[in-house]
Amino acid sequence: MRIVSFIDNGESRIGVRDQNDIIDLSIAMPELPQDLLAILQAGPELMVKIKAEASKAPKEARKPYKNVEFSPLIARPPKIICIGRNYAAHAAEGGAETPTYPEIFFRGAESLIGHKQYIIRPKCSDRLDYEGEVAVIIGKKGRHISEEDAFDHIVGYTIFNDATIRDYQRKSSQWTIGKTFDGTGAFGPELVTSDELPLGMKEVQIQTRLNGRVMQNANTRDLVFPVDYLIATLSECMTLMPGDVIVTGTPAGVGYARTPPVFMKPGDVCEIEVEGLGVLINTVADE
Repeated sequence: MRIVSFIDNGESRIGVRDQNDIIDLSIAMPELPQDLLAILQAGPELMVKIKAEASKAPKEARKPYKNVEFSPLIARPPKIICIGRNYAAHAAEGGAETPTYPEIFFRGAESLIGHKQYIIRPKCSDRLDYEGEVAVIIGKKGRHISEEDAFDHIVGYTIFNDATIRDYQRKSSQWTIGKTFDGTGAFGPELVTSDELPLGMKEVQIQTRLNGRVMQNANTRDLVFPVDYLIATLSECMTLMPGDVIVTGTPAGVGYARTPPVFMKPGDVCEIEVEGLGVLINTVADE
């Protein structure tokens, strides 16, 4: 199942993609909350019900996918946990050793934007970089989760652009300030449930294109710390909650490591394509 969050007449909506259509759940299942976080918090049984009922949706619940105004999949996730240098080649291009333990930082909800919304280059910097990544969406609460049980806690996956203000990232030994500027965390377009994807999103291609030029091209087989390891490690110290987002890291090819460096500017179009998840597209605009 493929779920989207979108705006209709100024109101938040949840939809299920059916080929070229979106089934508006506010019409097909009006008793549902129109917020993906609330749906995930209600438990996996509700997701099963949505899958069964969406196929029976009346014609008036269908909208053309191409006309949808997307919003971030989850407007305010309980946690947005990001993993740094999780591809060895990306660590190396920045002059760092391959980590032996996940490098972890957080994003704030105000940084999130949806598919086809603008990535904002802030007034204070022109060093806006792209980072194409696979994101994990937690569907089941857990603490001290084993690697063997990790996949049971995942509801699905999506695409994330961990767009970074590089000079601010370097102002501190902690990266958060460069990683959580408003309007820099593109997130979507769809939550694809785990049953439609390879286990742990292993062996899938990820590619970032800037104005049509391929900038990053890699495979998740190269993750230093795979998804099940990340969930087990994170849950040693924190309870993972439904709606939590784990952004798994970016491969080599980022802009700051190029000669000369490539930073995104207003009018640029960044596309991130992940096998099985679709394409996340965002245009850059100045604050």
